[in-house]
Parts: sequence; C-alpha cells; structure tokens
Amino acid sequence: MTTNDLVALFESHQIMLIVILLFFINLFITGTEIVFDLLTKKKRRWKDTLANCVIFACHQVTEKTAYAALGFVCLLPFYFITPLTISMSFLTWILAILAADFSYYWMHRYEHEHRILWASHSVHHSSQDYNLSVSFRLSLVEGLFEWLFLIPMIVLGFNPFQAIVALILVAQYQHWLHTERIGKLGWLDKVFNTPSIHRVHHGSNNQYLDKNYGGLLIVWDRLFGTYQSEEEEVIYGLTRNIHTNNPIKITFIEFSRILSDIKRCHNNRDRLKIVFGGLSWRPKYFDKRH
Repeated sequence: MTTNDLVALFESHQIMLIVILLFFINLFITGTEIVFDLLTKKKRRWKDTLANCVIFACHQVTEKTAYAALGFVCLLPFYFITPLTISMSFLTWILAILAADFSYYWMHRYEHEHRILWASHSVHHSSQDYNLSVSFRLSLVEGLFEWLFLIPMIVLGFNPFQAIVALILVAQYQHWLHTERIGKLGWLDKVFNTPSIHRVHHGSNNQYLDKNYGGLLIVWDRLFGTYQSEEEEVIYGLTRNIHTNNPIKITFIEFSRILSDIKRCHNNRDRLKIVFGGLSWRPKYFDKRH
C-alpha cells in the first residue's frame, strides 16, 4: 500500500467505527461515574478530576494537529523497507492486538524503569485519586517516543495503520480499569488486566511498585515476573507526590526535576545516567538533603 492508501484507512476502514464507539462509551461511563459520585457524595478530589479533564481536552486539540501523525510518519520508512507483509483480516487483527499488547507491556515497563520516559508516564500516576477520569490523565509528550515500540510489529509485516490502531484499542480497553467500584474478578484477574490488577499498578505501596504492566492481558506479567495481586489497601499516587492540580505542572514537573539534577552533575556521564538511567539513581556526591 502507498502512504495515501494507509492514510485513507484511518477514515474508511470499518474498525475505526469500533474505535469511535469505544471512545464515546468511555466518555459516557466516566460522566456516569462523576454524576453517581456527586449524588452519593463519594469522597473525591474534584480539582484533581478537573485537571484530568483539562489534560484530556488538550489531547483532543493536539489530535487535530500534525503532532498526532508523528508516529505514523516515523513508522513509514520501516514499513517500506521490510520485505514482510501481513494482510489485514479478522485473524490478523487478533494477532495485531496481541502483538500490540506485548509491545505495550515492554513500552510500559521501560517507562517505569528509565527516568526520561518516567518523566512523561508519571503524569498518569500522579493522581492520588483512582477513578475513571484518571484514564484521561496522560502526558502530551508520550507521542514523541511511543511509536518506537511499534517498530518490531512493522518489521514483522504489520502496516502502520494496523499497528497504531491495535495499540489504540489496547489503550481504550484500559479505561474501565480505573475504578474502585469493581472488586476482584476471580480467574479473570490471572489472565486479563482488570480493575483490581490495575489498582495495584497505581499503588505507591512498596509491594505494588513496578507491577502489572500489561494492557489487555496480564499473562505477560506472569511470564516476566512482574505480576502482583491486590492484597493490602492501595495507596494511590507517587512515592513523592506533586501536590498540584495545575495541568502544566502535572505534565512537566518531572522534566523540571531532571533538568535540576542535570545542573548539579559534575560530568556528562552522570548527566546521561540522570536522563536515561533508573528512577532512583543519583551520583553519590549529591546532597541527600535535596
């Protein structure tokens, strides 16, 4: 397929109806939860919810710009270079979703293990509440790099349209997971990502840190040793909470912390490790009081 053919698929392919339907379903259940929480006077940080909605609105604006096409454009060279081709069918859509889910697991895991990626992903974890609006709380910066994790799919023969849409579907599935209103689901918690499993992922409890990275399936976590069931009560947020409802600060606060640490480094080697190393790594000469 040509570039124009691939672009046209985003408007003409029938699977986009599913994407649009899931988008409105997720909006509806989020609004329903907000109304229900208001009526039942559930304890909730409403300024936090408003910040989540503002961030979501910003995403909808950027979706209308060239920024939204960045990942697609960057994947095209790999698509035209690879000798492999996988045609689109019902079966290959299932395979694409599974491949995207596997890719998502590793993308998500790297976002928790490398500070520059965490600076973006921490936006989603910085809420001390856990409700459906938290699913809207996503970094505007993630689009700059998340396409990189789809390159293996493209090299294997999936086209950029199918790879991107499959990843979108994996992300859309996760919206309903952000709730405390659904308890444990038995055997489903051992196979799929469920509200209970994802609550663990959002926990700042020591036993919950860096667990349950899966998007659709949780079997990846069970295979790679990052699975954790929900046991003690979950404490949501970061190990160092940001205490702000300003969407701009929420989005960029960890980047500013990285910049501050870079300025304190004595050499370029340490500066690179601050940016690309683990979240907790700091040079020994850093004043621990800071």
